[in-house]
Amino acid sequence: MKKSLFAPISLALVLTGFFHTTFAQEDTMKMMEPIVIYAKSNVNKAVTDAFEKRFKDAMDPQWYRMNKNYLVTFITGDMKNNALFKKNGRMVYHIRFGKENNLPEEIKTQVMSAYPDYNITRAVNVKMDNRDLWVVNLEGLKKWIIVRVEEGQLDEVENYNKAG
Repeated sequence: MKKSLFAPISLALVLTGFFHTTFAQEDTMKMMEPIVIYAKSNVNKAVTDAFEKRFKDAMDPQWYRMNKNYLVTFITGDMKNNALFKKNGRMVYHIRFGKENNLPEEIKTQVMSAYPDYNITRAVNVKMDNRDLWVVNLEGLKKWIIVRVEEGQLDEVENYNKAG
């Protein structure tokens, strides 16, 4: 079941802008599957009704056809959002892109306790299949670290040495 979140989490990691060219070179390169987004799309009523019911405060929604599904990008408060809907209106996932101030206080405290010498640069929330997790990018003097927090469990996903 946890592998089903790989694509949205991968998308979240890429879209956060975390992968700078300043990372130290590694011996191997990890490639992610490309995500193909087609042209802007007209959306059926079941999908728009589901979206409007779930995201009443959404601003500037932009719809795209992605295979047989519909991807919508929009803003809520100070966070960018992506949500993927099936054509029957069922939401597949919702990803919110934010910063330190968007983290729930208990998660921020947990991350900062584990990494006191690091600053939080990005916070991404992924909701899918009744799961709710946060991917947090941290920057220290010599490293960048990516951690995941789900159900109180903090796991280090990646870490990179800074070049220079």
